[in-house]
Amino acid sequence: MNPIQNQFSKNAKTYSDYNFIQNLVSKELISQISDKPKNILDIGCGTGAIYKNIDWKIENFIGVDFSEKMLETHPKNKNITLFFQDFNNLDIELLKKQRFDRIISSSALQWASNLDKTFSDIAKLETPLSFAIFTSGTFKTLHKIAGIKSPLKSADEVQEMANNYFQANFTILNYKLEFDTVLDIFKYIKKSGVSGGKKQLTFQETKKLMKSYPVKFLEFEILLFNN
Repeated sequence: MNPIQNQFSKNAKTYSDYNFIQNLVSKELISQISDKPKNILDIGCGTGAIYKNIDWKIENFIGVDFSEKMLETHPKNKNITLFFQDFNNLDIELLKKQRFDRIISSSALQWASNLDKTFSDIAKLETPLSFAIFTSGTFKTLHKIAGIKSPLKSADEVQEMANNYFQANFTILNYKLEFDTVLDIFKYIKKSGVSGGKKQLTFQETKKLMKSYPVKFLEFEILLFNN
């Protein structure tokens, strides 16, 4: 299990308490889907934010996630099929046997180890898509103050990569989340999954940063695209 998978599995039970921004993103992504697809593939389905926000009748929902613990908390229904599968290595031949009206992925693909390959694999399914991907403007102030580089790709990088495989419309979402204390900020980062478990500071460096951190907010930047 890689560090990102481990982070999500470890915090699966409390994830829903901290995924406020991810839920906002899922709602916005769903609101942009006008064709009301009946057969959906959700890549990186997690605890079910996409399924919970769909407000139309669906026939078949297939969710894929690389954390078994997250899948355990996903809604269950007769029209839901869940697969424990790493989206870095999607079984495209298996998925081709299914009929999808739309592929959806929210707040997951930023952790693909090879996003270009993942896009290439998804393109082989020749299906309309709706994606939301966190980009490097997320935690911008934190990274600047800490003197570290974002582990995420920039919105321009993701868009350029996506343009190689999809004809899509792109939108950038920006959110700011306020906190009561600096401690709450770092607790959120650990539990929400937005950092993907990528530790760029030592314990001592984090402790020092918390003592001197001058603001009580985090920024989020998300690239949405649909076709």
